[in-house]
Amino acid sequence: MLQVDMSAEKRTVFGKGAMRQMRMRETTPAVVYSGGQEPLPLQFSTAQLFKDLLFILGRNAVVNLDVNGDSKGRRHALVQEIQKDPVTGELIHVDFVEIDLEKQAEFSVPLKFKGTPKGVDLGGDLQVLRTEIQLFGRPLDIPDVVVSDITALEQGGKGLSYGDIAVPAGVQMLSKADTVCVQVV
Repeated sequence: MLQVDMSAEKRTVFGKGAMRQMRMRETTPAVVYSGGQEPLPLQFSTAQLFKDLLFILGRNAVVNLDVNGDSKGRRHALVQEIQKDPVTGELIHVDFVEIDLEKQAEFSVPLKFKGTPKGVDLGGDLQVLRTEIQLFGRPLDIPDVVVSDITALEQGGKGLSYGDIAVPAGVQMLSKADTVCVQVV
């Protein structure tokens, strides 16, 4: 899984007026939720946060948070929610959820199909029925994308199911093995 380092500062101001002033100073508020513990309010440089979030857009990524003013030091988190202004598209707020890198969890990973199936070369149509796979494992063992070769698919054949897709060692597939992902009709 992709890892991204971000630096932040612990936030000490709260409320609507203080948040508006913070955003005018090109600083974005954020919160890290830690499973039953007190949430940690943060603030980021808006430009750098926007670049980092754009880099991980649509991908599973572990965010390594280096927080100035936090006694815990480095925290590992996932982006839970990004709030943007609906008109201007500016960042308003970001929520992170802290994770344990040794604890297994469920992740939705994109599927990528490579190659041109034989059936398509002979006039068939490729139907992609599933674009994601559910995997269970430690965050750093989860791949960014699962790539599967579809060149052997023939027209009218059974297609490629989740059971035909290889997953890395230490990772368990939660998706039903008999579900067809892609076929040629």
